[in-house]
Amino acid sequence: MDDTDGQPIAFNRAFLTGREQGLIADALARGQLSGDGHYTHLASRTIETITTSPKVFLTTSCTHALEMCTLLLDLQPGDEVIMPSFAFVSTANACALRGGVPVFVDIRADTWNIDETLIEAAITPRTKAIMVVHYGGVACEMDTIMAIAAAHGLAVVEDAAHAFGATYRGRVLGSIGDLGTLSFHATKNIQCGEGGALLVNDPSLRERAEIIREKGTNRGRFFRGEVDKYTWVDVGSSYLPSEILAAFLTAQLDAFDEIHARRMQIWSAYESAIRPWALDRQVQTAAESDHCRHPAHLFALGFSHGDQRQSFIDHMAAAAIKTAFHFVPLHSAPAARRWVGDLHLPVTDAVSDGLVRLPLYPGLSTDQVTRVIEAALRFEMPSPSAAARA
Repeated sequence: MDDTDGQPIAFNRAFLTGREQGLIADALARGQLSGDGHYTHLASRTIETITTSPKVFLTTSCTHALEMCTLLLDLQPGDEVIMPSFAFVSTANACALRGGVPVFVDIRADTWNIDETLIEAAITPRTKAIMVVHYGGVACEMDTIMAIAAAHGLAVVEDAAHAFGATYRGRVLGSIGDLGTLSFHATKNIQCGEGGALLVNDPSLRERAEIIREKGTNRGRFFRGEVDKYTWVDVGSSYLPSEILAAFLTAQLDAFDEIHARRMQIWSAYESAIRPWALDRQVQTAAESDHCRHPAHLFALGFSHGDQRQSFIDHMAAAAIKTAFHFVPLHSAPAARRWVGDLHLPVTDAVSDGLVRLPLYPGLSTDQVTRVIEAALRFEMPSPSAAARA
C-alpha cells in the first residue's frame, strides 16, 4: 500500500469545538473587550476546578506566567534556579530575565523528566528555586522533589505546559508546587491560539500575583471597592489577556472531557500497535508509573541516535505524514554559554538526538490514525553500518 495516495497528514492542527465564534460574539455584545470580565472569570474558575489550584490567573502566555513566577519569588541577579535542560526556552528565559542563573540538571532515561536524584547535588547557597517540567504531561517525581525543596528552603515551580489535567498520586499537576504554569498555545491540548495561566498554590503569594499581573497596580482591589483609587504599588507588567481570548478559551474548556477522551483514543491506538514494534527494535517510548495519569499530550519515539530518527522522519514524509523532533537542549544553546560552559548532560543529549513525535490531535480521523500506525510499522531500521555511511 502506498500512503502517498492519501491526503497529507499534518503534525498538528489546532482543534476547534465549534462554539468559539459564538462565545466571542457574546463577549463583543457584553461590551468589555479588556480582560477580567465575564469570560476571564468563567475560564479561571473552570481551570481552578480542573486543577484544584486555589487561585488561577489567566495570562497572555505560559511564558509570561513563568516570568510572573520569578517576580513572585523575588529572584535577584546571581540567584540560581535548578531546571532540566530538556525544556522549552521560556523556562530558562524567565530566570535569565531577572539576572538569575539557570542550573541545568540531566533528565531520566525513562520519563524524560528531570532526574530527581541529581537535584540535591546541584544546590548551592545561591539556589532559590527548583523549576520542574512535566515533559509530555508525564509527572516528575514530585514527592521526592518537594521533600528536597522543603529540606533546603526552596520554592518549587511546576512548568505544566504539557500537563493540563494530568495527575501524580491523585494530585493534579500544577497544583503541587508553590506555583504552577499552564499553556494554552495552539499546539496544546486546550488552546486559544496564545494564552496561559498562573496557578498560585501558596496563599502568601496570591495578592502580589494579582498586582504583578495588573502592571504593578492595585487595580483589582479598586474594582472590588477595597480602595478608593488604584496606583502603582509594585513591579509588574501587562499579563492580562483580552475577553476575546478568554471567550475562545471558555469554549475549549467546556469541551475538556471530549477533547481529552479523543486524544486518549489516539494515544492508546499508537501505544497498543507501536509499542511492541518499538520494544522489539530497542526504540523507546516514554515510561509512566502506575501512580501517574498523563493527558495524551504527545506520543514520541526515542531512537538510539539521530541517523535513525532522521531516517524515520524521511520515511514518514514519503508517506505524506509529518512528524517532528523536539527540544534542542538548552545547555547547548548559544545563550547558555555564559552560565554553563562545556556542560555534559548525556541523557539529555541522547534523548534530544533521537526523539521524534507522531501526529496527535483530536481532528485526526480513525483512517488517518491507521495510516500513521501502518506507515510507522513499515519502517525498516537502518543498520549501524548504513547509518555510518550516510
